[in-house]
Amino acid sequence: MLTLKTHASIDGIPARGWDALAADSNPFVSHAFLAGLERTGCIREALGWRAQHLSLHDDDRLIGALPLYVKANSHGEYVFDWAWADAWERAGGEYYPKFLCAVPYSPVAGPRLLAGNGVDAGKHRATLAAALRELVERTGLSSVHVDFLREADTDAFDDTWLARSDWQFQWRNPGGWRDFGDYLDAFTHKRRAAVRRERAQVAAAGIECEFRDGGKLSDGEWRSMHHLYTHTFDEKGNTPTLTLDFFRHLGTAFPHHSHVAFARQGRAIVAGALFLSSDDALYGRYWGAREAVPGMHFELCYYRGIEHCLRHGLARFEPGAQGLHKLARGFLPTRTHSRHYIADPGFREAVRSALRHEASMLEARGLELQAHSPFAQRGPAPSTP
Repeated sequence: MLTLKTHASIDGIPARGWDALAADSNPFVSHAFLAGLERTGCIREALGWRAQHLSLHDDDRLIGALPLYVKANSHGEYVFDWAWADAWERAGGEYYPKFLCAVPYSPVAGPRLLAGNGVDAGKHRATLAAALRELVERTGLSSVHVDFLREADTDAFDDTWLARSDWQFQWRNPGGWRDFGDYLDAFTHKRRAAVRRERAQVAAAGIECEFRDGGKLSDGEWRSMHHLYTHTFDEKGNTPTLTLDFFRHLGTAFPHHSHVAFARQGRAIVAGALFLSSDDALYGRYWGAREAVPGMHFELCYYRGIEHCLRHGLARFEPGAQGLHKLARGFLPTRTHSRHYIADPGFREAVRSALRHEASMLEARGLELQAHSPFAQRGPAPSTP
């Protein structure tokens, strides 16, 4: 007999079982990452997040799971539905609270409907998708959103779900680049010279950079990285949501898969960038600087990361959401996927119509971006959904 259970904390689901269902080295969907967010105060109702994870059982055997949250706002999601919320509330509805199946604060594609890789995995993912839709109907919430899906998992959703996609700028290694010099040789002359100038600016300012595993950082260095992170948020008028204890947790839980690139002037840390990695990819997350040095953001957030990928044979580097400036530095447009179920049939169809128009503009945007690739040999056009 198949049964579904909800959990107010991911600690209610065994870590070994959860990670076996994830069947992926992506750190963001791991039990340790999600549990760390909850245990260190990053997930709390004051910030608009309440955990409500879902598990699927065959008798007593765990066969499926997904990260699920009740959201009182749309902060920390990176798939923007503010316009939908505004339209529904102007029509007299209540958009919040809503359900969100995603990794908090992390615009990183990966498994969402966790069902392992067995022969029944596809069927179990479809069961989880149907359960999400039924949960919305049963609770009376407005909607459920599944963000940053792997393309391979989109088949689990039927036509009642709304399909949406967007572009992220990501780096890929086709397999022939041995080092950063090889990588730059693939650029046009103009872009190659521009990157070399940027890197030279940092060196000329007397800045020394290093790329370190999180497990080797001292507590003082983690404090410095967290201070840089909060400083950036404060400067932009945003609320920093990740705690110092969570940064420390990353170093402990992922000693070889959390990383920090530091910039030092003398012995003083003047800037830093935080990364996580899987077996085949590097993920850039947060950065901060105590002073403005030309080229330092690109050096820490992009070039040091690319060097790490080349040195360790990682095929992909995802530096985070948005940022047109990434394109000129070799990060090409890559499609991301999300699925959305809206309970009200009339509003659902209105949003579906708007998404058709959005998709048409998205296609044109992708082709335009690809035309500005910095590589001398242009790659194929962006993929279709």
